[in-house]
Amino acid sequence: MSGNRLFTDEELKDLSTRTIDKAKQAIDDGDLEKAKELMDLQYKQFSNLHDGYMTWVSGLQTYIYNHYGVEILEEAERFAHEVEARLVFKFKPQPDEKKRIAGFIKGMHGHVFQPMTVLEDDEKVTFIVNPCGSGGRLQEMGGYDPEIGLAKIKEACNITFQQEDFPIYCIHCPVMQAQEVERFGNFSWVKGYKDDKVGPCCVYHYYKDKADIPEKYYTEIGKEKPQAE
Repeated sequence: MSGNRLFTDEELKDLSTRTIDKAKQAIDDGDLEKAKELMDLQYKQFSNLHDGYMTWVSGLQTYIYNHYGVEILEEAERFAHEVEARLVFKFKPQPDEKKRIAGFIKGMHGHVFQPMTVLEDDEKVTFIVNPCGSGGRLQEMGGYDPEIGLAKIKEACNITFQQEDFPIYCIHCPVMQAQEVERFGNFSWVKGYKDDKVGPCCVYHYYKDKADIPEKYYTEIGKEKPQAE
């Protein structure tokens, strides 16, 4: 029977070892070139699985929209994010504003590790993801080409930032923004788009004084700007 084996014991052990553990071992061994190769491999492994989930979600969204309409799509999206908030993105109060901002940006570096630029002026902190690690890349990959079949939301509404022909995967941004305002009374980060158009490059703004947040960010998700206290 041993002649029927495809792998040696050593090969099986290697297959059982996580790539991140191999990279750490390579660093401990002083083999930095191997560690770099393993980091690149880890990126490919992660992004491939991420993109599979991304297109899977988009396919489910498309089916719901095509068969049941935009209202049911919004209900489904809201339910999914409520579960997500309870299980994964749990709210953790952080009173230190600088640490709160830095923590969010550092977390976004895990968004398929896309290039990012962080800027600051007297009014706000802005970071730009170019391209967006999910919705933007999905467009670049041709996900909305007719032969693929992912939907764009035809009607302008609260879950499309009041834009027509809105890429279906990207509805999670206005939905999550609306849920945040409903739960906490205001935005933490405002999600925008370069030149006010949906595209591969996404922009986030943290306004130091919430009173400075332009009213359009509320109206485009169907909310009213809170009155200044």
